Amino acid sequence: MEFIKRFSKNLPTLITAILLAIAVWVLAVTNIDPVERRTFGRPVPLEITGQDPSLVITTELPEQVSIILSAPASTWSSELNSSNVIRALVDLTGLDAGDYKIPVRLQINARPVKVESLSPDIVSLTMEKLFSESFSINLLQPSSPAVGYEAGVPELSAKTATVNGPTSLVDKVTEVRATLDISQSKETIDRDVVLSALDENGLRVSGVTISPEKVHIRQEIAQRGGYKNVTVKVITTGQIASGHRLTNISANPLVVTVFSTDPDLINTLPGFIETQPLNLTNAGEDLEVSLPLNLPSGVVVVGESTIRVSVSISPIEGSITLTGLLIEIIVGSPAYQTVISPDRVDVILSGPLPELDALKANDVRVIIDLTDKAPGTYQIEPQIQVGIPGILVESILPATIEVEIKITSTATPGN
Repeated sequence: MEFIKRFSKNLPTLITAILLAIAVWVLAVTNIDPVERRTFGRPVPLEITGQDPSLVITTELPEQVSIILSAPASTWSSELNSSNVIRALVDLTGLDAGDYKIPVRLQINARPVKVESLSPDIVSLTMEKLFSESFSINLLQPSSPAVGYEAGVPELSAKTATVNGPTSLVDKVTEVRATLDISQSKETIDRDVVLSALDENGLRVSGVTISPEKVHIRQEIAQRGGYKNVTVKVITTGQIASGHRLTNISANPLVVTVFSTDPDLINTLPGFIETQPLNLTNAGEDLEVSLPLNLPSGVVVVGESTIRVSVSISPIEGSITLTGLLIEIIVGSPAYQTVISPDRVDVILSGPLPELDALKANDVRVIIDLTDKAPGTYQIEPQIQVGIPGILVESILPATIEVEIKITSTATPGN
């Protein structure tokens, strides 16, 4: 009994000592590992769980949440620094179609951590039942094949398509359309076309899916009777200028469509139509002209009846060797005397034959410039100057010249 009395008498002192010890410990820990309030730096995506697969969310939800936490510095640098440490969940378990406000629930795999703020902490959403409806595929062809061609009946790989999505969106769909452009087509079309779900105003309904997404369409494109595609053949007469060559003749268009009310006349035509002759006599440069077609009686061209003809003419390339050309020396001082070996060179030139034929001896100069050279012996490559444009220097024989620069004996030293 005496012990119990003494213990009871000292109990307040003991409790005070314990509280004081705890306070000292907390203070010490806080100083060593202080609590820090920070915004969590990693993106935390918003996850939807428990959603009934027969329902679909029709409202736009935030992709991620913003979180402010308080935690010791050691926790920030260790546990909170790892990936996927925090999950933000919206639980839809047991919910049917309708409008809801659902709190965001955090799962934090770190301790000790306090959530200071969460944004958003509640999300508003609407869920609807998924609905499907079948529609006949409407093929729209806003264009026509090329002139002289006709389109056959299109063949579709599927005649119906199913639209899937929220009831409110599927109810807006009035048509599933495939659009096939056959503008200027001359060959059978065989391609996949993407389907579109449209409302009563012809506007695309987004937020729904179509099955199948594409339909394969085949449509025969054939030439009508009385029409025929033929190649254009350019006819020329005369010879181009001497020393030149014909490098190219092209026609635009290359192929034309012709028509006759007499199908037999069209069927007997060859696979080409000739132009009226183009006279190339003494032509020495490129030409671009318009030529009419030489059409048989009873045959007309569908569209433009003249052909744009381009003719490319180039000079024939050749070469010439000039021998024994005297070398001209340019010295930097009248006190210098030069000795060169050899004093003449051979030069091989190339270029268009007309320019080479017009070349004269004084059109070519061989020069060695010694303006910046001091007395001494050098191996120097001569410079060739040609007075006619378009002529190239192919080689110099010899390629280098030995040049010796001396001071004349009559020159005063130091001058």
